[in-house]
Amino acid sequence: MSKSLKIVFAGTPEFAAQSLSALLGSQHQVVASYTQPDRRSGRGKKITQSAVKKLSLSHDIPVYQPVNFKDPHSIQQLADLNADIMVVVAYGILLPESVLNTPKLGCINVHASLLPKWRGAAPIERALLAGDPATGVTIMQMDKGLDTGDMLHKQTIEISETMTSGELHDALVPVGCSALLETLTQIANGTSTAPRQDDQLACYASKLFKAEGLIDWNLDAQQISLLIRGLSPRPVAFSYIGETVIRLWDASTSNCDIDPLFDTSLIGSICAADKLGIEVYCKGGTKILIKSLQVPGGKQLSARDLINSKRQLFSPGNRFITLLAETTQL
Repeated sequence: MSKSLKIVFAGTPEFAAQSLSALLGSQHQVVASYTQPDRRSGRGKKITQSAVKKLSLSHDIPVYQPVNFKDPHSIQQLADLNADIMVVVAYGILLPESVLNTPKLGCINVHASLLPKWRGAAPIERALLAGDPATGVTIMQMDKGLDTGDMLHKQTIEISETMTSGELHDALVPVGCSALLETLTQIANGTSTAPRQDDQLACYASKLFKAEGLIDWNLDAQQISLLIRGLSPRPVAFSYIGETVIRLWDASTSNCDIDPLFDTSLIGSICAADKLGIEVYCKGGTKILIKSLQVPGGKQLSARDLINSKRQLFSPGNRFITLLAETTQL
């Protein structure tokens, strides 16, 4: 068995909590957790604890929630923990060099892409939106740049033609946990290597915007399918039938062959609506099959269930249209 490390963990959402859970089941000792301050959320605006905080408290792990690390007291508090290493997973707070240099072995990060591709805030969604055939997890030694640190470990998975971002996220969770534990073993044993990233191959995974979900039906079915799946479950693609906004949660292509003689006036029109889903014409006569969607005041439903209650809205011949939308950052 490799040497046990004293670890400070920093993370916020469920993706991070899964990595923390893996650490708690290992030989390593988690001495404290850092997570973002509690937020008000939901319709009742109740104060909500992060997934990492909830898990930490259930294991009697001290939790620290600084707004940032500009206060010298926060740096000293971290130093007093005398940790060997800090593991950072989707923390959401920028760490200054003073923090990166505090643990004996520095800070490592679990990043959900194959660096240097998709540095930044939304690597899972951007990989799917771009139509990448594969992605993965990179364990990185953190430095002062944005996801620019040396790479300690990489693990790859394929992106299937039916995955949503939510499904890809779930598939990456065990990959990240496995890669993290393997990396910590190598660090503890002194066998880790850390090649530098090639900055010329880097691209940026910018934050998602609500308006990115507005569907342009003049794109082909493959492009629209990627958009719908890439923005599910957040912020969710959308379109309009008349003045009714429809949120589209899942879709697949049913025909990708472009017909140069296709009547462009049919673009966005529903050509079939049955138990398989709602089929819509896209660019060049390509067709997309909408499998899960949502109408105002309702919840996400399968197309089959929604057709039963909204048959008139989704009748063949009705047409999805594109309207201007306000650009809103999420």
